[in-house]
Amino acid sequence: MASSASASVLSLLPPATRRLVDAPPTPRDTASSGDDELAFPTLAGRVVELSGQGASAVLTGALGLVRDAQLRGENAAWVQIRPDGFFPPDVADGGVDLEALPVVLAGDVGRGGRAATHLLRSGAFGLVVLDLGADAELPLPLQSRLAGLAQHHGAALLCLTEKPAEAPSLGSLVSLRAEARREERADGGYACLLAVQKDKRRGPGSVFSEPCHGPAGL
Repeated sequence: MASSASASVLSLLPPATRRLVDAPPTPRDTASSGDDELAFPTLAGRVVELSGQGASAVLTGALGLVRDAQLRGENAAWVQIRPDGFFPPDVADGGVDLEALPVVLAGDVGRGGRAATHLLRSGAFGLVVLDLGADAELPLPLQSRLAGLAQHHGAALLCLTEKPAEAPSLGSLVSLRAEARREERADGGYACLLAVQKDKRRGPGSVFSEPCHGPAGL
């Protein structure tokens, strides 16, 4: 059975497009594409924060975005700072190509920030995941550098944090923040919900849903 950290990882069921559900009308940027989904084109060139607390769906949401980037022909990389959370069998079960996903075990924010900087600066990666965990902080100079590189190369920096919805985002340079949570469905399955709390392009309020199933033993 997966580790306790992986118990919150739900595998994505094909097709895995996040569709907008039951969201109130929100301001939209007419120049943007994909208003009805949360996918790589929506995140390109931005610093994005995906947060949750407890048995959330942060890892599930992140894996869905990694898979979406890979399916679109983009290289993705994962920088791990917290000591747990990345469980390869669950990642593979979520449809991610592990052979095409470099994983950097950084250990602390300083080394993780340097790794993310090198990956983005190379221009070879469309999506870089920075798994920060709880009590995460990114110094403003580092945020500025990473945001500039993401914008310059049209890449997405996806920061994963563990905190409640009412906690502030990592900083002003976060362009989009969403809370990830899981919801049990009437048929016994699960849904991964991504509720947008901050979006500098289109405004907050959107909620995206994706059907999932729990790992073996859940």
